[in-house]
Amino acid sequence: MNVQNQIPRTGAEQALLALLDQRSGADDAALAGRMGELRRAARDAFAANGLPHRRVEEWKYTDLRAILRSSAPLAAPLDAAAEAEGQFRAVTFPGARRILFVNGQLSRAHSDLAGLEPGLTVVPLASALAGGQGAVEKLGTLAPQRYDGVLALNTALAEEGLVIRVEAGAQITRPLHVAHVFTLDAPAATFTRRLLDVGADARFTLVESFQGRDGVAYQVNDALELFVADGAHLDHVRIQEDSAEALHFASLMAETGHKTQFHSFALTTGALASRVSLYGRFAGTHAHVGLRGATLVKGRQHADMTLLLDHAVAHCESRELFKTVLADEARGVFQGKIVVRPDAQKTDGRMMSRALLLGETAEMDNKPELEIFADDVQCGHGATAGELDADLLFYLKARGIPAKEAEGLLIQAFVGEAIEFVEEDGLREAIIARAEAWLKARAI
Repeated sequence: MNVQNQIPRTGAEQALLALLDQRSGADDAALAGRMGELRRAARDAFAANGLPHRRVEEWKYTDLRAILRSSAPLAAPLDAAAEAEGQFRAVTFPGARRILFVNGQLSRAHSDLAGLEPGLTVVPLASALAGGQGAVEKLGTLAPQRYDGVLALNTALAEEGLVIRVEAGAQITRPLHVAHVFTLDAPAATFTRRLLDVGADARFTLVESFQGRDGVAYQVNDALELFVADGAHLDHVRIQEDSAEALHFASLMAETGHKTQFHSFALTTGALASRVSLYGRFAGTHAHVGLRGATLVKGRQHADMTLLLDHAVAHCESRELFKTVLADEARGVFQGKIVVRPDAQKTDGRMMSRALLLGETAEMDNKPELEIFADDVQCGHGATAGELDADLLFYLKARGIPAKEAEGLLIQAFVGEAIEFVEEDGLREAIIARAEAWLKARAI
């Protein structure tokens, strides 16, 4: 008699499987073609593998089966009061065009979708899926080969989001800000997805932000796919300031073409537990990718930044710099891997993670990796973790600067090294202001 080992399911996994079963009928009836196949494959993969856990190498520091104790229900449909509150709570960036999502759903009433610049198209995901519009056929093509439970859930459940297209040669000088705000009084889950397709020789700036109501343990599952064609320039900024009780899981997938410039910066200060999984692939030669981030967490927060950068072609350059500030009992995770394929000669890749520990019980887990299968490359990685420089702190205090203020100045200088790579002046100043706000709140 053959006995099959049954994987024990947590309460959260059982609830998610029930939700997938509930949604499967509507999906199968409404979606045909490739997207329908993707959703069915994602449901089957999650049913077989469930949530990632510490025995999965990429998740050894962020055990999702332990963190996600229960699965919140899907957020209720929007009403006017929730939309109005979302508009009030959403962060603003001077000069940016804002599109607002409230509780995971597009608020058309409070989104600036009129008068788009020539060469820019923004289509709601539901409309794109129903009508096959824009670049919707590219959805899911950048997913990693290995199983990712968070991305599988997003693929199976996301119905809200955007498909953004920048035509070849278009120079869109006004940043597009996609703001996500959670306003409900009770826990709920949101699943959102966006696809950005930047045409050849185009230029574009995408800003994303995440905020929510304090005291509510809501759950965010978000995914973004980026296609940067030959000669294009894309700047991407991500601000994550969810409530201290929230859970935030995100997947960012990017593919760059020949002679492209792609720069991404992430500021993380929110959520009880967060994880950003970043997958990047060089598909064209002579491309430059710069990935930077600053994480500032306190209390018992857990923040995980995991990235995989695939140098699949020759003559490409990548730079990764991530700064983490950990106060109290906070825990930070950085897992970064650069893979250099056999044909990727003349690769130049550098990766660095630096952590600043402000509490005796704060913890940082660093795991930088290089996998090099080519012989003519320049690659390096490093990781450090330590306390504030006592000599510099003494120097500032000796000149009459109060201890907390002196500490804040040193922290600002520490994270500023990563923030300074944001090219647009207004965005950079806004990020600095939000980092300073975190420091002031901590000093109270």
